[in-house]
Amino acid sequence: MEKILLTERNSVEATLAAKSRWQHSLRTAVRSGIELCRRLDLPPEAVSPSAEKDFPVFVPEEYLQRIRPGDLTDPLLRQVLPAPDETLPGGQLDPVGDLQVQRTAGMLQKYAGRALVITTGACAIHCRYCFRRHFPYSQVAVGPATWAHWMDQLQADPSIDEVILSGGDPLSLVDGQLQRLLAAIDAVPTVRRIRIHTRFPVVIPSRVTEELIELLRASRAAVYCVLHVNHGQEIDDAVRAAIVGIRRSGAVLLNQSVLLRGVNDDVEVLASLNRELVDMGVLPYYLHQLDPVRGALHFEVGDDRAREIWNELVRQLPGYAVPRLVREVPGEPSKTPL
Repeated sequence: MEKILLTERNSVEATLAAKSRWQHSLRTAVRSGIELCRRLDLPPEAVSPSAEKDFPVFVPEEYLQRIRPGDLTDPLLRQVLPAPDETLPGGQLDPVGDLQVQRTAGMLQKYAGRALVITTGACAIHCRYCFRRHFPYSQVAVGPATWAHWMDQLQADPSIDEVILSGGDPLSLVDGQLQRLLAAIDAVPTVRRIRIHTRFPVVIPSRVTEELIELLRASRAAVYCVLHVNHGQEIDDAVRAAIVGIRRSGAVLLNQSVLLRGVNDDVEVLASLNRELVDMGVLPYYLHQLDPVRGALHFEVGDDRAREIWNELVRQLPGYAVPRLVREVPGEPSKTPL
């Protein structure tokens, strides 16, 4: 009996450890440009203190391990390093016009039939090209009271049949919070689809726990999970396992990439990425042109070059493996194809 109890206790402890592993990753993430350089054997002058002050560093260990030490051109490093180029003039604080389309605090509506909710300001990682790097998250008091206002809006407008969970990253919410939010949305009968935009399965794949899988499986509304993978180097065995887990929930998996100079502005890089995605059951959705946010213009790829890359992808890949090349233009009724 004692041996059985010990085995059960070990099993419970292992389950609890698995559930909290992703939170430990958040707590121990690298939060300093100098520390990032030290860990990756890079010169400290590679970091711009003013760029870091404008948008803090946040890189979890799992992502850090996929970056090649000593290589300032590494495509994953370029996405997280606060480089001197970020201090170049130009760019906008709200490049996609979020603040002009708020229905109520934290709920945006840009397109017909869809509402987007800012579930949290927290992310799995700080991407230097993030279009919401200057968003005033402190003005959105996310919590049950805010959620109640969102539900009022959804109940009052039956034309909204899809709710998009964004942020920050909605999977920053712990399972209990996420369950309550999903259940509240699910209780609005006119909502037929719930879309979750997340970087967690790629950056901290341990976030995809059995509890999360069951949460997604339990939804009445169809669940679409939109990943954000920019480069094949971001995908390792743990990421593949996380994607398998989400597929087990029954959610539809899509991917959107941002076209970034020095990261993935290369036909072979994108072709390889999209082949691997479809092999895993993830459909390429969008290839975004950069949103011109202040601090990220050094990532911009010209439209002519973007079209050249996309046209070559069309020649190399089956149609279902080619994402749509688009730009978001504030005030337009949909993404603008290029």
